Amino acid sequence: MDKRVSDLKDALNKPKRVDEILDEQIEMALHEHRRSNRDLFMSSISAGLEIGFTVFLMAAVYTKFNGVVNDPVLDVLLAISYPLGFIFVVIGRSELFTEHTTMAVLPVLSKDATIKSLLILWALIYAGNLLGGYFFGSILAILPEKLGAVETGSFEALATKLIDHPWYIIAGSGILAGWLMGLLSWLVTASQETISRILIIALITTVIGIGGLHHSIVGSIEVFTAALTSKSVGVSDYLHVQIWSTVGNLVGGVVFVAFAKYSHVRYTDRQ
Repeated sequence: MDKRVSDLKDALNKPKRVDEILDEQIEMALHEHRRSNRDLFMSSISAGLEIGFTVFLMAAVYTKFNGVVNDPVLDVLLAISYPLGFIFVVIGRSELFTEHTTMAVLPVLSKDATIKSLLILWALIYAGNLLGGYFFGSILAILPEKLGAVETGSFEALATKLIDHPWYIIAGSGILAGWLMGLLSWLVTASQETISRILIIALITTVIGIGGLHHSIVGSIEVFTAALTSKSVGVSDYLHVQIWSTVGNLVGGVVFVAFAKYSHVRYTDRQ
């Protein structure tokens, strides 16, 4: 009995091989490709709602500390707040678009799924994430101010940091954010314990937060809520950020993680 327990602990502590990580990601992605459209859409709405807690916490932190601490300290506090919604989504296994920009591509590369299936999956998850985010943003525009937790001006302040850039900067920023989210998906699969997964999520999303990088789902909620609460943020601002951050996230996740990881793992397997 003791030997079996010891062997089990050794197996759990042994790092996964890179081909094992890839195979596990393909298997998980295939499960999503085969899910019903209804289940996938409902899960993605849940993710859009849950990721909204990141925006709520950031707005609350901005309200409490703006003018109390200097700007660099405030930026760090906001970055530390950024992982909350991602922990809810990733550990809870809801469907987040920026995870699937990488993971859902892998079965297509291995010829276990079709491009049509990939596009349908992306569309369902993206639409569900946005819909959940719009609903949460509508709540943020009303309830937190009534509770005294958030000043509505904080949403404008957060959104302005995303809006005030030309399209190519937003796209480039989105590429970096998509790249990091693809790595997050890969490293969470490589991890074997919940605590280590939470630490990975916190580390990577804090980098996105501290760098002010454009994440198409979190950014959607930030700018949408600001548009509801501020006359200086409009539909054109929302579309400007949303379109180019989405393009960037797709390129970052697909090219720099999915293609790169799949290519080098399969090349290693052949040798």
